[in-house]
Amino acid sequence: MYNSRKLQKSLLFVSMIFAGLLGWALDTMALNIGDKAPDFKLTATTGAKISLSQFQGKKIVLLEFYGADFSPV
Repeated sequence: MYNSRKLQKSLLFVSMIFAGLLGWALDTMALNIGDKAPDFKLTATTGAKISLSQFQGKKIVLLEFYGADFSPV
């Protein structure tokens, strides 16, 4: 009983530290309005690899993200 209570306290402490660090990291990685988006590569629906930089100066790109689009209900 003592060991499980100690383990629960340890896990709670570690999760609180992790949540704090994650919140700090997300805040430092956030973009502001007008910031340039970082370059990234993704697989297109055709299977080809595409990157944001390949459209630079050629087309207007709209980035749209859906955080909960495919999450379980």
